[in-house]
Amino acid sequence: MRVVLAGGGTTGHISPMLATAEALGRLDQQAELTCVGTPIGLETDLVPRAGYTLKLVDPVPLSRRLSPSLVTLPWRVERSVRQAVRILRQCRAEAVVGFGGYASLPVFLAARRLKVPVVVHEANAVPGLANRIAARFAARICVTFAVTGLPGQVVTGMPVREAVAGLDRAAARPSARAEFGLPQQGKVLLVSGGSQGALSLNRAAEQAIAALDLAGVSVLHITGKTNFDQSDPPTMSRATYVRAPYVDHMEVAYAAADVMVARSGAGTVAETAMVGLPAIFVPLPHGNGEQAKNATGVVAAGAGLLVADADLTGARLAEEVIALCADEARLARMGAAAQDLMPRDAADQVASAVLELGQGKAGAT
Repeated sequence: MRVVLAGGGTTGHISPMLATAEALGRLDQQAELTCVGTPIGLETDLVPRAGYTLKLVDPVPLSRRLSPSLVTLPWRVERSVRQAVRILRQCRAEAVVGFGGYASLPVFLAARRLKVPVVVHEANAVPGLANRIAARFAARICVTFAVTGLPGQVVTGMPVREAVAGLDRAAARPSARAEFGLPQQGKVLLVSGGSQGALSLNRAAEQAIAALDLAGVSVLHITGKTNFDQSDPPTMSRATYVRAPYVDHMEVAYAAADVMVARSGAGTVAETAMVGLPAIFVPLPHGNGEQAKNATGVVAAGAGLLVADADLTGARLAEEVIALCADEARLARMGAAAQDLMPRDAADQVASAVLELGQGKAGAT
């Protein structure tokens, strides 16, 4: 089966794309997989490192506001679609699966032009523009959250790598903590603002260190590459502070932690729920409100907490984390509630839909 996967920009689009590629290769060992992204996203690093071929199209940002760039938008879209048409023809694509972002719309439109069946996966509770357009002609529409509301959608959950879907946090904890140089005893807080980092989370975490130290709570702080501080890290006397710009294998960080403070991107919400890691979500304060909606189901189930970005101070972070870490029974309840929320086989579900459609396309030619 020859499949083209489209997505890029941030890990929110790239991670489910790579997880689906992994599942496609597992379900069809003869599958020929090509990923499509743009030159400006993290896919230029992450996709080749994962071992997949990456082709590039020009990015076409779709502004929600009136601006002079709208005058040239049709020409720029057509140029990118033509690039995508060439890629699909070169790959002799039998199916396309897209995950949103700048790269997806040209590939979706090229697939429609060439009559290649399309599968859409929408990660967020509020669908992006590229996926909303593709949903009008896609053969299958898969979503992470039931509240997304795309027509004809099927709730598959979030495609994640097998290493995350199959993680046993308790069993992996000793080796995970050793890998990061964290103590085997005591509680560990994981702080991460996603692949780009989050200044407000980073600032609050550093302001909370003294209080967390007094409570014996160690910190694994993933700052994001753009926000990484090269200076000496803060010191703790009763616990341990570890700072890193980025972690390739987040399942190791999940295993090391007892609680996480994070943005509520769809991937983080889905993965923390899947592995049973209690989380305090701090949604982005701007955009279309998708991050707050992503976390709604987890919070309603008692598996997570929600704190507004404007309310996140060092004192508030320390107060919430210390209270959770002092209540072992509550942590256990939150973890158990979380694991009931997200299917672990989402990648296989999306991959199976792609293979089914592609086989139908191949049989019809």
